[in-house]
Amino acid sequence: MFEAFKVRHTFVDDVNVITKIVVAILLFFFVIFVHQFDVIIYSTLFMFLFLVLFHGVKFKVFAAFIIFTFLFALISSLSMIFYGEGTHTWFKLGFLHITRESFVRGIHLTLRLITVSCLGILISLTSEIVMIFYSVMQHLKVKPKFAYAFMAAIRMVPIMLSSFIQLRHSLKMRYQVVDRQHYKGLKRLKHMFIPLLSQNIRRAHQLSVAMEKKGFQDGPRTYYYKAPFSYKDVLFVIIILLLIVLSCSLPHWLPITAIQDVRSHNW
Repeated sequence: MFEAFKVRHTFVDDVNVITKIVVAILLFFFVIFVHQFDVIIYSTLFMFLFLVLFHGVKFKVFAAFIIFTFLFALISSLSMIFYGEGTHTWFKLGFLHITRESFVRGIHLTLRLITVSCLGILISLTSEIVMIFYSVMQHLKVKPKFAYAFMAAIRMVPIMLSSFIQLRHSLKMRYQVVDRQHYKGLKRLKHMFIPLLSQNIRRAHQLSVAMEKKGFQDGPRTYYYKAPFSYKDVLFVIIILLLIVLSCSLPHWLPITAIQDVRSHNW
């Protein structure tokens, strides 16, 4: 999906997108049922390390994803930290009540989100948008007319963005010779969005006619691109399973906090 920012090719790029999505779903259910704090700490560390090793994109793109993910995960847990329950109070001011238990539960939720997000980011950075639709058509038997329609819609997004930028620059030049009262408030929005909407409706109609003429229907088709499963899919699954096993085993050998269940008050 971010092919323009790729700087190196990793084996995860060749893993079938269906495999990656299924593994991500299973990982999501795994972290939901993890209540041992050390397990989620190790899971987060291993998944982050896996992402760092195999993302294959420019550092600034990778850093933007990581910063946004960490901030979103932390903000999502603030309500649990500030208004949680517990017996060991750290800070209390009015309705704000931070306890040791609420803080640990909030950080636990943050780490859950980061763990799943790391694999999600890896899938986004190592999957080509075209191969996603070819894979679901070839292996999940999604009707081509639906898959190609979604593919065309996604391809329209950069075209729409380019049209918006061009129209904005054109209006800036036009407003230099037009009295300000003619483009204040809602008038400016009308000048921007009505032409943009009409242009993209026309493009969408032309695209639909072209797809229909080229035979994008429900009948049997041949595909120029193939999205096969390979030994790299097996390797990807084995690595994720190994990371999960290590995350569950290391707390017994190298405990960090020794918190067995974040839902309990007896720690």
